[in-house]
Amino acid sequence: MSIPLQSPRASRLLLSFGLLFAACSFASAQQFQVTDHWKIPGQGRWDYLTVDPAAHLLYLTHGDAVEAIDTKTGKIAGTISGLKGVHGVALDPAGQEGYISDGADNTVVVFDRHTFVVKQKIAAGTNPDGIAYDPSTATVWAFNGRSKNATVIDTQSKQVVATIALPGKPEFPAADGKGAVFANIEDMNEIVRIDANTHAITATWPLAPCESPSGLAMDRANRRLFSVCDGKIMAVVNADTGAVIAKVTIGDGPDAVAYDAKLKLVFASNGDGTLTVVKQKSPDAYEVLQNVTTQKSARTLALDSATGAIYLAAAEFGPRPAAAADNPHPRPQSLPGTFVVLVVKAK
Repeated sequence: MSIPLQSPRASRLLLSFGLLFAACSFASAQQFQVTDHWKIPGQGRWDYLTVDPAAHLLYLTHGDAVEAIDTKTGKIAGTISGLKGVHGVALDPAGQEGYISDGADNTVVVFDRHTFVVKQKIAAGTNPDGIAYDPSTATVWAFNGRSKNATVIDTQSKQVVATIALPGKPEFPAADGKGAVFANIEDMNEIVRIDANTHAITATWPLAPCESPSGLAMDRANRRLFSVCDGKIMAVVNADTGAVIAKVTIGDGPDAVAYDAKLKLVFASNGDGTLTVVKQKSPDAYEVLQNVTTQKSARTLALDSATGAIYLAAAEFGPRPAAAADNPHPRPQSLPGTFVVLVVKAK
């Protein structure tokens, strides 16, 4: 049925189309930029970052401590100390505690999120690294890099309820909240799916052409996994079939990835000094919107789901030391006074 252009209905339709076009134009024009630099005292290496949106805190693993940073001020609100070599932090949203993977101590450290006091240390495997909370079973999962297994901890009893052998060296995990936990297997170029209730591996999927996968994030609504890899690749995986349905070109040297369910955006942090912003056009279609200039070494990130801010950690480094028989691949040391958290927001 044709509608006269002068009719009220036609005017309403044209207005609706105009608003839709304007919204799409705004979304496509939206750009991200570094809006702040928070200087963090101390020296040494860092790893994963975790946001507690409700408490306005950013947990930053930093050598032998974890700093809790007030995201409203950029100042340190508290420090969890007495650790040895920390990697990641998982939070129990239903409780008052957080869990730290202390790789150098082979433990998972339980701390009070109000006082930042260590309450307990739980023995894990060798070098616990990636760590995640599974809401479907109220358990914390620590993935142990050197012993190639996962330690499952009940958050009520604070006891280890399972140790799961893995096919290779695990990197970061992700839980779907419905009874499945996924993890990248770095040295096998695979991803595993584990039943959170039975603790059995239910699938092992190749990630080719993705190699050395590290960071992992999930779109729970559409059942999509995002795995960042060497070779400037992010693989998009169907979480039910294991099929790699898309590969996206990102920056070099990625180590973390996050998914913003509100904006339908994926963020990959890259050691080459870029943050790749990827638009999810549909569950199976993706395009790069922007490569934000950040800082070299800013390889890990955390997304604040409440504000949309992205936080990255970085530092400047001195020259690489000469190789020695006991250390054939020495790492350069970070320079004092250069450790910083970068804040990225949309314009």
